Amino acid sequence: MTAVASRLNVAAPSARGLNRVEAARYVGVSPATFDKLISDGKMPKAKRIGARRVWDVRRLDLAFDALPGDDDAITGNPWDAAG
Repeated sequence: MTAVASRLNVAAPSARGLNRVEAARYVGVSPATFDKLISDGKMPKAKRIGARRVWDVRRLDLAFDALPGDDDAITGNPWDAAG
């Protein structure tokens, strides 16, 4: 378990490659929402390993980090309010 996962009491994935349901759970959404994020280009497409589709945890992390968040909506200079 990583230091961040330990602090958040969240278990790190046990494998680098996740199936669709595991990948959706990893980023905290339903499989249907995960499919929509893929079709919108906000989540990576799967890698093919034989007949299986597998999502790379590292690529999921990068895609998740790139998603907009509530803190991204801050406008103006935050230092203006500090004075």
